[in-house]
Amino acid sequence: MIKPPCYIDLAQARQVLAEMGVELNERQMKRAADKDARGERKLPFFVDPIDGKLRIERGTLVRIYRDAQAEAENNARY
Repeated sequence: MIKPPCYIDLAQARQVLAEMGVELNERQMKRAADKDARGERKLPFFVDPIDGKLRIERGTLVRIYRDAQAEAENNARY
């Protein structure tokens, strides 16, 4: 059975990352969610159409970090 999406805000995303061992302060998390000069975000946060808060799907956030780890392992020379 496919799990339904679970949308989390900045504080919850920071907590999810902390549980994975990635400790970020509020400023670092906000920088990852804010748009840069080209209008792009480091992480795929979006503005919730109801309350206007930034949100991200929990599974997407975790997958981004897992994919980055897998890529690093694939690029390592043993």
